[in-house]
Amino acid sequence: MSQAAATVPVQSTPGLWATLREAVKGSHQDYTQAPVGRAVILLAVPMVLEMLMESVFAVADIFFVGRLGADAVATVGITESLMTIVYAVAMGLSIGATATVSRRIGEKNPDAAARAAVQSILVGVLAGVVVGAVAIATAPTLLRTMGASPEVVRTGANFTRVMVGASGSVLLLFLINAIFRAAGDAAIAMRVLWFANAVNIVLGPCLIFGIGPFPEMGVTGAAVGTAVGRTSGVVYQLYRITRGDSRIVLRRAHFGLDGRVMASILKMSGVGIFQNFIATASWLGLVRILTGFGSVAVAGNTIGIRIIMFALLPAFGVSNAAATLVGQNLGARRPDRAEAAVWRAGLYNTYCLGTIGLIFLLFAPQLIGIFSSDPEVVPYGVRCLRIVAVGFLFYGYGMVLTQAFNGAGDTRTPTLIYLVCLWMLELPLAWVLAYPLGFGPTGVFIAVSAAFSVLAVVSGFLFRLGWWKMKRV
Repeated sequence: MSQAAATVPVQSTPGLWATLREAVKGSHQDYTQAPVGRAVILLAVPMVLEMLMESVFAVADIFFVGRLGADAVATVGITESLMTIVYAVAMGLSIGATATVSRRIGEKNPDAAARAAVQSILVGVLAGVVVGAVAIATAPTLLRTMGASPEVVRTGANFTRVMVGASGSVLLLFLINAIFRAAGDAAIAMRVLWFANAVNIVLGPCLIFGIGPFPEMGVTGAAVGTAVGRTSGVVYQLYRITRGDSRIVLRRAHFGLDGRVMASILKMSGVGIFQNFIATASWLGLVRILTGFGSVAVAGNTIGIRIIMFALLPAFGVSNAAATLVGQNLGARRPDRAEAAVWRAGLYNTYCLGTIGLIFLLFAPQLIGIFSSDPEVVPYGVRCLRIVAVGFLFYGYGMVLTQAFNGAGDTRTPTLIYLVCLWMLELPLAWVLAYPLGFGPTGVFIAVSAAFSVLAVVSGFLFRLGWWKMKRV
């Protein structure tokens, strides 16, 4: 070997710690070219940290509200079930934005990606105005429809009015972060949510208990803190997406209606909204079943589900990474690489959720006890946590696979999966176990675990058929 040949530098893939640092700082890596495992980590780590912050907020919020009693916790739980409709719209719009923007980025067409982002944001603004106006006018009626007791309606109407009324900020927060992630700017989306939830976590207890110069607003203070935090996050998003240092930048030339692009996004988002309505509104039905057992059952379920979301929200981060990689690699005409990324992301998800599920099984009483000492509430929360955690090994792959379909623009397949597994299996099974068979709230928890486990198996079978690779966006 010649001396010249011996001195040629050998390029190597950065180590794990270097990759983690790059992921948090923000990477300029081309995700259609990097090794699959590295691409998954670079995108997933900031998304997991983003969702982890959301989990911290969810747990912190219920921690402070829990000090106000079972009715206050029930108010939060019932309102959160109503917010599932808003989340369904937000996530549905995000599906259309993710599929379109990621595909254009994979095609190396950032201007087309920016035009698609603008069309998505315009739809989000309109949807937020409509949903918010309806909620402000009908908050008490919404609570009564969900089976809330007169006391919960009396103390919680303003909480519901503020939470659901500020839907515009929720929609834009979800939507613009989806645009950042689809473009590959997962670290920016992470910082946005950190900022929004930091504001939220600080303001929440101040407004709930009247700390310092803040008024004591009780449970309504939690809603006000949330609304202010989310709105602050949207302002920061708009600053970053127009500043010029991200992968996707909105310029004046990108604004204005583009009928063709908007129609394509609305087509995917319409099915996506219905898909997420099926997925999230199933919780409405479950809460409605639980309200028949009183506020303590609803409160125990609310605490248990908040803790479960602490585990699942980071897993959503890995799932979102898979969706972005599918869209970008299909845009780059590399479908086999898209498939490999999905299976790798599912494996990472399952490792994490399996470990967390074991912790929940072993330490459920201690975890529930952090948020409530009520001897009637705690047993419900413990049963919820343990039974739902049994299915965590399945959830890891199920979450990634359904998001992978969406990232390809195939919103129809996961919609049908959710329809069968959640509405045709989960809800009827929950009612039968809870009432005719006499399992009570425990039956609801069993139904949740069973339905999501079946969902993972069905998703894996359909994903292997490969139809999603031929979807045009």
